[in-house]
Amino acid sequence: MKFTKMHGIGNDYVYVNGFAETVADPAATAIKVADRHFGIGGDGLILILPSSVADVRMRMFNADGSESEMCGNGVRCVAKYSFDHGLTTNNPMKVETGRGVLSISLDVRNGKVATATVNMGEPILDLPQVPVDREKVVAGKDKNTYRLSIAQSNELLDATFVSMGNPHATIYTPDVARVDLNRDGPVVENHKAFPRRINAHWVQVHSRGEVTMRTWERGSGITLACGTGACAVCVSGVLTGRTDRKLLAHLPGGDLTLEWRESDNCVYMTGPATEVFQGEWNP
Repeated sequence: MKFTKMHGIGNDYVYVNGFAETVADPAATAIKVADRHFGIGGDGLILILPSSVADVRMRMFNADGSESEMCGNGVRCVAKYSFDHGLTTNNPMKVETGRGVLSISLDVRNGKVATATVNMGEPILDLPQVPVDREKVVAGKDKNTYRLSIAQSNELLDATFVSMGNPHATIYTPDVARVDLNRDGPVVENHKAFPRRINAHWVQVHSRGEVTMRTWERGSGITLACGTGACAVCVSGVLTGRTDRKLLAHLPGGDLTLEWRESDNCVYMTGPATEVFQGEWNP
C-alpha cells in the first residue's frame, strides 16, 4: 500500500490515494499504521477517494480504528494532496466528507498548495444533534454553558457544546498549560452525557481575538491540533461572550485563523497543509 504522510500544524495522518490503492479494512489498517512505535505513526488514517458529488471524497479513521465524520486539518491536507498530485485542479475545490460537501479555497505558491481556507459549514448547537444527552448535564451560568459532573474527582466542569459535523466540548481555564490532559481528557471524552463520545478542548482567552487551546481528541488522545475543534472554540467564544467572530487560535502544532461569519452563519478556517514523505506499507 503506497501512502503519503501529511500534517496540518502537527495533526498528522497517513494518507492513501484511493484512486490508485484499495484498503480492504481501513479500520484495522488505521490502528496498525497509526502506531508510532510499530507502524508509520500518526493520529490516524485518511483515504482520498473518488466522489460522485465532489472533486474527491475523504474518509477519516482515528488511531483506535473508529471512523469520524470530519477532520479540519485533514481536509486541508486532502485538498493539498489532490491538487499537488493532479487528482483535480479545481480551485475552489469540493471535498465530500461525513459532514457534507465542503468548499476549499487554495493558496497556491509555485504550483503547490501552501495554505487553504475551508468553509466548514454552519455550527450545530442543538444538544441532541451534537449529540449531548440533556438528562446527563445541568444548566450552567448562561444559556450556552452546561455543567458536567466528573465522578472521579468530584468536580463540576463548565462546558459549551458545538458540533462541526463531529462533537466538541469547550472548557475555559485561566491557565491551559496546567491542565492534565492525560487525566481529564479520557474522562470528558467518555462521559455518560455523550452517546458518541466527544472531542474535548481546554481554552485560555488572551483577548477578544486570540486564544490558546489544547485538545484531547476522540479516538486519538492528545493531538497537536484539531481544526474542527478550533472552529468549535471560535463559536463557543462568541456564544459565551468571550471572543469576537474573528479569532486567532494558538494550538501546540501551530496557528489557525477562524471566522464565524454572520453573512452565511458558516465558520471559515484557514491554515497550512504539509506533505512530509511518501512510502510503501507492507505489514
